[in-house]
Amino acid sequence: MSARLFTLTRLHQKIDERLHLARQRPAPDSLELTRLKKMKLRVKDLIQRLARSAPQADHTTRRPSAG
Repeated sequence: MSARLFTLTRLHQKIDERLHLARQRPAPDSLELTRLKKMKLRVKDLIQRLARSAPQADHTTRRPSAG
């Protein structure tokens, strides 16, 4: 996993935690919830784009087995 992909994944997790905490409040701020949801979605989209554009190391590094 690239450093950028790792960083985005951690950011996505942190936003998810903040979203969970915001929902647990007695009177959740709907604007904050919307902002966090949009931010989480943007990060998810970046992760997916980066994952699609990354070379598939699985296919390029495999060697045929002897046998």
